[in-house]
Amino acid sequence: MQRTCFNCDLNIKNVGEKVVLLGWASKRRNLGQLLFIDLRDRSGIIQVVVKDGTEIPDIRNEYVLQVYGTVAKKDVANKNLKTGEIEIIADKIIVVNKAKNPPLIIDDKTDALEDTRLKYRYLDLRRPVMQHYFDIRHQIKLTVHDYLSNLHFIEIETPVLCASSPEGAKEYLVPSRIHHGSFYALPQSPQMFKQLLMIGGFERYYQIARCFRDEDLRADRQPDFTQIDIETSFLDQNQFLNMMEGLVQKIFKNTIGYDVKLPLRQMKYKDAIDNYGSDKPDTRFDMMLHNIKKMMQKSSFEGFKSAEDIRGIKVENVADKTSRKVIDSLNLEAKKFSLNGVSVLKVDQNELQGSFVKFMDQDLINELVDEFKAKDNDIIIITSGAYNRVTSFLGAIRNQYAKQLNLIKPNTYDLLWVVDFPMFEKNVEDQKIVATHHPFTRPKDESIQYLDTNPLNVLSYAYDIVINGYEAGGGTLRIYDQDMQQKIFEILGLSDDEIKEKFGYFIEALKYGTPPHAGMAFGLDRLAMILGGTDNIRDVIAFPKNLAGVCPMSGAPTKVSQSQLDELGLIIKDYKETK
Repeated sequence: MQRTCFNCDLNIKNVGEKVVLLGWASKRRNLGQLLFIDLRDRSGIIQVVVKDGTEIPDIRNEYVLQVYGTVAKKDVANKNLKTGEIEIIADKIIVVNKAKNPPLIIDDKTDALEDTRLKYRYLDLRRPVMQHYFDIRHQIKLTVHDYLSNLHFIEIETPVLCASSPEGAKEYLVPSRIHHGSFYALPQSPQMFKQLLMIGGFERYYQIARCFRDEDLRADRQPDFTQIDIETSFLDQNQFLNMMEGLVQKIFKNTIGYDVKLPLRQMKYKDAIDNYGSDKPDTRFDMMLHNIKKMMQKSSFEGFKSAEDIRGIKVENVADKTSRKVIDSLNLEAKKFSLNGVSVLKVDQNELQGSFVKFMDQDLINELVDEFKAKDNDIIIITSGAYNRVTSFLGAIRNQYAKQLNLIKPNTYDLLWVVDFPMFEKNVEDQKIVATHHPFTRPKDESIQYLDTNPLNVLSYAYDIVINGYEAGGGTLRIYDQDMQQKIFEILGLSDDEIKEKFGYFIEALKYGTPPHAGMAFGLDRLAMILGGTDNIRDVIAFPKNLAGVCPMSGAPTKVSQSQLDELGLIIKDYKETK
């Protein structure tokens, strides 16, 4: 098909030129003597004017058109369009292909439900806002290639069919047709491979890698996703983080023109949990958590006497809107975190009110009000229980109120590193010790003394980059000593046979002069989501799954034929039989 340029290549300087354009009929307006057609291509929309007497075929929305015409200046410019100063006076229009009436409005604002958008994703992708998201995604990738290549990084692909290895999340397994009963695993990340590349002497590797995790889904998570995977040799933590900050600064500048101020601040993991109730704190607003255990244990409330943790937050200027219904909803939310409930205290005409006040004397009331600097019409939400549950609950409530009260200024960004993560944590289900990040994380030198006596006290050289309350990336310094790696596997409860079966080749590789190395992975999808200004990761993935892990367009996952199962040596059991 002949085309002289894209729509948005044209501007006021092109007035009088003859052009040939291709695109879709976005909108059609017939004013009798004049017919206006908004022609949309990937670059944007331009108005086409068909004057009375010009013969054209019947045109409907989403018809594919070829337009021959002349660039003209508009009498009144449309400031909402890149091409708003000009229009095309049509000489001839050819219908390249017809289209059915689309099941959704193809515009920035659409009334379609998300499942409809996903079912007709190829139409949803025509919406200008969607194309904007993918332009941002593309610019991120271009910046990554340019920045890292200039720092002597080399891009290397790693396998997609791997050996199964326990790294935290559940894996997707791929049965082998040749070796019945054996399976490949799709990589949760290229973790061991990129460390092996450091052992291989490449020193600086990166890859825009596809990864797979069989996890429950949410707004910022997909079963298959893309990460910007990076590994380096011979850099300490500060050197590596400085290098990554430079990449983030370039990405922000090249995609949305935002200047990130460096260096980024660093917040210790414990401070993030203590003060924000999250290891990915949104620091664009205040509303900090307060540790009031010592204070509240002076009350006469027996439930506080043996509490592991007691904390609270202040929410400003909402007491008059905090009804019994609101308090009941807070208590229901607390139960989701396995907490008994909350106490909500209101400041009304400089007096503290609420059912809990009866357990406090005036000195304690004054102390509490002073701690939170509570003023008239503020509320204080207090809860007690296990430390991790109390902080997680209040962190969630903090974020809910921030959205509800519009505490976050639009188009603002706050970036920081969260550092000094614990090396290990206990699995909630079976109380076994598991790796907080992954089993290849290097313990901090000053914490090694606790490996034998109290592993849960060990801190690690781990770091997450947090942007606006999202974990946008994370990584660690790696273990490069084979004896230390063996010890970490043993603490995680792996037997010698399990270590050999799962990681034998990796342990062997560590014996051949492994350099100190560090790395991280940025979530490309999350970066595109944050920079695009959406809160739904599915908006920045071309063909995503819904929250049920299903692709409404293709129907995946689908059943396969019996002959395919026979070839793979598989028998499908009824789910009830396996319970």
